[in-house]
Amino acid sequence: MKITVANPIYDSVFKFMMEDERIARTVLSALLKKEVLTVEMRRHEHPNVTRDNLSMFRIDFAAKVRENDGSERLILIELQKTWLNTETLRFRRYLAAQYNAEENMLKEEEQRCYAMPMVAVYLLGHRVGDIEEPVVYVNHKAFDYDGREVANCDTDPFINSLTHDSIIVQIPLLHGKINNRLDKVLSVFDQTLVADKNQHVINLDGKLYEDDPDMMHLLHRLGLATMNADLRQEMNDEDEYFSAIEDRDTLLMEAKAKLSDLDAQLSDANAQLSDANAQIRSMAQAMYHNGVSLEVIAQSMNCRIDDLKALLGLS
Repeated sequence: MKITVANPIYDSVFKFMMEDERIARTVLSALLKKEVLTVEMRRHEHPNVTRDNLSMFRIDFAAKVRENDGSERLILIELQKTWLNTETLRFRRYLAAQYNAEENMLKEEEQRCYAMPMVAVYLLGHRVGDIEEPVVYVNHKAFDYDGREVANCDTDPFINSLTHDSIIVQIPLLHGKINNRLDKVLSVFDQTLVADKNQHVINLDGKLYEDDPDMMHLLHRLGLATMNADLRQEMNDEDEYFSAIEDRDTLLMEAKAKLSDLDAQLSDANAQLSDANAQIRSMAQAMYHNGVSLEVIAQSMNCRIDDLKALLGLS
């Protein structure tokens, strides 16, 4: 059974999908590999597609998760999604802003404040270097001078206020294989399943999800997105925006290539000029050492006496 759903690589569809609290818990639980008990969307940013900047859609979640030992913890999840290669500085600036936000502080006894433990999730529409794994977990650890891991640091509020874990998803490396819970959740982002004539939709094998109520709920919402006129228009707007970005980048690449060719030609011309000057200097030195007067040499070379002296290194 084939199921056709809206492509959540689009910011507008992704936002529509993640605004559903059940779906947010489903997606975040799979990414964190922990049960998300409750989740609250704090804020989001959906760039105006008419602006000439890179797409980076961001959502903040406050989530209560159950740890492996059964304890419950409140964490902040910064989920950032982008289509294009994005400067890491843009991610760092956003994280810095969240570290400083008053709403992300937890107050304890004696009025002490600590930043809420944070996990940064990056859904990337591009690859990261030569990393072949579609999902990469970057977890902070604490070690002593001899390299031994220090116990209990992962629960200390001071350390958790200054460091954070990261989860990086490389969407281009999702190739239809479902081996675990996260693979199943991320399969809706698999761009190899995009319809041949309409990149706005993805065709999925419904049999893979029939026994999973949470995933069927997610697919139902993405199915609703295909019938939403506003969302379809926003997807068209995003297509036009990124087409303009690609055209601009193509022109920039062509201009850089032409500039590189001109630089190479100029370098060759400078090298040829340097060779010619060396030959002229060698000829003048030979004539001078054979007793030919400076006046005769200057006349034969059609140059001034002062220029000839400079060429020969004479004061």
